[in-house]
Amino acid sequence: MSGTWGALYQSRAAWLCAAGLALGAMAWLWQGRRGSARRRVRLQQVGTVAQLFLHPVKSCRGLALNEAECTKQGLKSAGLRDRHWMVVKEDGHMVTARQEPQLVLISVRGEDSYLVFSAPEMKELRLPLEVAKTNIVQNCRIFGHDVQGRDCGNEIGDWITTFLKSTEPYRLVHFEDQLKMRNCKDEFPEYDGNDQVAYPDLSPILLLSEASLEDLNSRMEKKVKVQNFRPNIVVTGCGAFEEDTWDEILIGTLEMKRALHSPRCILTTVDPDTGIISRRDPLDTLKSYRLCDPSEKHIYKAAPLFGQFFGILKPGILKVGDPVYKIVY
Repeated sequence: MSGTWGALYQSRAAWLCAAGLALGAMAWLWQGRRGSARRRVRLQQVGTVAQLFLHPVKSCRGLALNEAECTKQGLKSAGLRDRHWMVVKEDGHMVTARQEPQLVLISVRGEDSYLVFSAPEMKELRLPLEVAKTNIVQNCRIFGHDVQGRDCGNEIGDWITTFLKSTEPYRLVHFEDQLKMRNCKDEFPEYDGNDQVAYPDLSPILLLSEASLEDLNSRMEKKVKVQNFRPNIVVTGCGAFEEDTWDEILIGTLEMKRALHSPRCILTTVDPDTGIISRRDPLDTLKSYRLCDPSEKHIYKAAPLFGQFFGILKPGILKVGDPVYKIVY
């Protein structure tokens, strides 16, 4: 088939393919509503996925992805899972960029069956993804709550301690599926969902929009990057802070429910390129216009709000370029 008829055929085929994808999404929503009574829904496109980030080690540099699986506990790709490794003190208390800003300069990537660590003026270190079962399981603390992790050994502990020039030894722990998880509601009773997580601050997914970041940067002399806020999903094609209104969304085959605003702290003031903490902007600027409604002050106190925490209704696959649909009943 060639010429005009061939072009018409290809155009019709492309249209049918797009229509089939849309109908497939609707059928999936209609039939897969977590066992609840079926309800007629409408999908309203509100944006497009611009960036995906997976942070294997809490507070270390994130990995930019083109595609990822999202499990009940967050993003997963090639054996790496979001915030499933964490730096701790010997007594198990977590160490983040709030205490050690230079943690953001440690890059972590997956290579074969290894986690590869690199940092300025440090030799790369390769750590097996599967930690030896003979290593101890450490009792750990995150914001006063109990969690566990298997110790990853002396070599990586010494490597991190050396890079951070710490006067006390640090350890790295890895979360395994059989270990004790944290209930999101334990941290914030107002959290809307029954999600559980390993080492994220609060929820499986943190989402924000490019427009919200642009709005913030328009108010500051020194601009900040999206990496200051360490999101998992960045959305383009919407207005500033529209994400505050997306109660349920569909991306690829992933369905999520908005659980809570993201209250921000001094970690956002750590420069992701230098590891220097200012303790001022963007936090001070956010406080000038992004404080909570007075009726919610018992939840967020004086923390400004930027981005949204989402819980997982239905795990799935998503990729950069996917449309983001708001689910409307």
